[in-house]
Amino acid sequence: MEHRLFAQTGTSVSRIGLGCMGMSEFYGSGHADSDQSESIATIHRALDLGVNFLDTADVYGVGRNEELVGKAIAGRRGEVFLATKFGNVRSAEGQFLGINGKPDYVRQACEASLKRLNVEVIDLYYQHRVDPATPIEETVGAMADLVKNGKVRFLGLSEAGPQTIRRAHAVHPIAALQTEYSLWSRDPEAEILSVTRELGIAFVPYSPLGRGFLTGRFRTIDDLDPADWRRNNPRFQGENFQRNLELVKLIESLAAAKGCTASQLALAWLLAQGGDVFPIPGTTKVHRLEENIGALNVKLTPEDLAEIDRCFPPDAATGTRYPEAGMRVLNG
Repeated sequence: MEHRLFAQTGTSVSRIGLGCMGMSEFYGSGHADSDQSESIATIHRALDLGVNFLDTADVYGVGRNEELVGKAIAGRRGEVFLATKFGNVRSAEGQFLGINGKPDYVRQACEASLKRLNVEVIDLYYQHRVDPATPIEETVGAMADLVKNGKVRFLGLSEAGPQTIRRAHAVHPIAALQTEYSLWSRDPEAEILSVTRELGIAFVPYSPLGRGFLTGRFRTIDDLDPADWRRNNPRFQGENFQRNLELVKLIESLAAAKGCTASQLALAWLLAQGGDVFPIPGTTKVHRLEENIGALNVKLTPEDLAEIDRCFPPDAATGTRYPEAGMRVLNG
């Protein structure tokens, strides 16, 4: 496993992390806490292989994912750079209630996450989405207090826009920005990456495999569980699905030429975008985890990268990243 310094934190983090969201929710009934033992085995295997960057959030499974991660890392806390998030509010039944960045809520959410994770400190604490009703200075000010009080080590933002990042960073150093980035979601290249690099902020791509689409595992919508959230994602629907499938075929062809899988090629491309990029592919399976880590062995030449760019311009994917409501809270 390759490790690099994570922004200006002085902490070394694995180049590939593990996104834990799908272990508890969103990707169908087969991923809804149905087999915690398999998920915990995957986390343990990740740690054994040198993956120390684990990502969760209070909203995943309405707290259950944090509890799962906490259970998995019990006795191995020193091996983990632990990231979680707050801000997306849900009822106990799972209904989305909006975004909250108010200082009192920041403190309340942190205490709840610490308890569920069963840890004394969170390494990286993200605001999951920017609250348009609360000035970012107030939210980050409350997050900075958590650092002063020893509850949190470093601060992060997710899906924040350039000016918000600058304003937040002026209040307290921001260690990381987490935003969707992959071969079919290249939006950060337009402006976000230049801002994070100017300010010395690590960039953490979520959904680096296009929510699994870029792996080549899905050929029709029926390959998704009836309860899978992705059925509501515009890129997985109707003609969009078929057009995006053509992109996957290109990835598979390029990967075959490199002697790797489509997943490994997509992750290797992200890693080649800079040493400040730390993708967090999610999986519940040990063999998928091992496949993803194998991307570190895929070396892309300048010619390879040029060919990938030709096949995957920034607007290559058909359909928006989220349904309309989800799109409204991106790059806040």
